[in-house]
Amino acid sequence: MSPIRQPAVAWLFYPADEVACARAVDGLLPGDPVAPAIGAVVPHAGWVFSGSTAALAIAAVAATKPETIVIFGAIHTPDRNAASVYASGAWRTPLGNVPIDEELARSLLGTELFSEATAAHRHEHSIEVQLPILQRLLPAVRILPISVQPAPSAADVGRTCAAATKSHPRRVGFLGSTDLTHYGPAFGFEPSGHGLDGIRWAKDINDRRLINFIKSLDASGIVSEAARNRNACGAGAIAALVAAMRELGATCYTELRHTCSAECCEIEAPDRFNSVGYEAGVFTRPARN
Repeated sequence: MSPIRQPAVAWLFYPADEVACARAVDGLLPGDPVAPAIGAVVPHAGWVFSGSTAALAIAAVAATKPETIVIFGAIHTPDRNAASVYASGAWRTPLGNVPIDEELARSLLGTELFSEATAAHRHEHSIEVQLPILQRLLPAVRILPISVQPAPSAADVGRTCAAATKSHPRRVGFLGSTDLTHYGPAFGFEPSGHGLDGIRWAKDINDRRLINFIKSLDASGIVSEAARNRNACGAGAIAALVAAMRELGATCYTELRHTCSAECCEIEAPDRFNSVGYEAGVFTRPARN
């Protein structure tokens, strides 16, 4: 019997009720059409903080009408694999089940970087929070969830995955999931002082260091940058994404929104001592003549 991965953070990060979840997604989606993209950086906090930011980028990838979305996820729970693949079955959300692209999974599991590791995804939220948004935009979409270790191997994970999609019978889009600097006493990280001045530094300087590597399509530098400056919790996922985008011919990264929890308009009383950065941006290829 194929495994069905149950929601781990419904009620905590987004509504667990089907009607409320669908209504919440509709409120997050951009009102205007978005330009299509082959891949995107998305944040993964609770929707009240970063849901509308993630939805901007997901809508751009959905505009290409992919049949499968590869989602490179961050690692917040124990996982020692270079790349942990959820290779069969489906992921359940309040909006129903999202099937796994098992054919694509099998093509990757024949290589040394990828491990079939269902348990590694059981309590991880960085991929889960994207799924109801994807379902609302692409009801028939398949996914391939891959948690990526923040290690030098991350770029190879992305390149190998992208190469496998070139001969895949389905159209494939990509997401990479990370939040940026976690700043303040709640995270034990205040190198630029306590309060709003430190939070501004986290967003305007520390986050931008990591974002500059993304804009330069420099997959090789992302993991070491995040290790030095603590400005991404999903550095492996983003390094894999950038490497995949280069493999597929992307030449441009366009930032759609860069914000943080301390300034999000979705919350009534922002925390003035702690903040987490959120980035949405998309990758595109040159137009064909």
